[in-house]
Amino acid sequence: MAGEILDNKGRGEVSWSWPPIHPEGRKFGVIAIGLSLIPLLLLDWEIIGWPMLLLSAGVFAFFRDPERVVPQDENVIVAPADGLVSLITECEPPAELRVDDGSGAAALPDGPVTRISIFMSVFDVHINRSPIAGSIERVVYIPGKFMNADLDKASEENERQHFLVQRSDGLRIGFTQIAGLVARRIVPFVKPGDIVAVGQRVGLIRFGSRVDVYLPAGTDPKVLLGQKIIAGETILAELGTQKLLEGVAQ
Repeated sequence: MAGEILDNKGRGEVSWSWPPIHPEGRKFGVIAIGLSLIPLLLLDWEIIGWPMLLLSAGVFAFFRDPERVVPQDENVIVAPADGLVSLITECEPPAELRVDDGSGAAALPDGPVTRISIFMSVFDVHINRSPIAGSIERVVYIPGKFMNADLDKASEENERQHFLVQRSDGLRIGFTQIAGLVARRIVPFVKPGDIVAVGQRVGLIRFGSRVDVYLPAGTDPKVLLGQKIIAGETILAELGTQKLLEGVAQ
């Protein structure tokens, strides 16, 4: 039936259609069209009006929200963002995901883990998705700068928003939305206590940005630097039985 989850088990119905526009972006598209009509209809400045109208179409395209076919395998971690794998490195997760915040919510353990950084250009879909199914334990917003999101120090200096998701078996994944040069707002769709499915939409970043994912200790990434990946579909990492137990034990 229409509305069922689209997955790799053959369930759900699908046919080609124009990707829907997320409600968050509709107002920006309407504003852009209105501004482009002023030089076209009122001032007869076609040399300005037509490029502005084309830009309006680009605004709608930026907020497109296509359906995704999500792997239904509890041993995989899926990409939370569309874009380019720009960095794979070993580091400690952000303090906001590790320290006891007094709420009793779960936290990531101390110690270095693999961080995968996904750079989203203005041409990528900017809806972000949960890499695993589970409960949202933390959503932490940090104001900051708007330097190039492709720089490593953007993880610590730019405006950002941290998420921590915990599965029912105790596995925890942290990931961070990071604003870029032209991004000016990070919009969450979920809050602590919400239950999400793998690949479920959790937020967006406006106009170019980056997402960092912190894999459980000992987990090897299945993506390469420079690889183009798709949110909710590309497998970032696969958890073997032993590594899964180790990640839960921590």
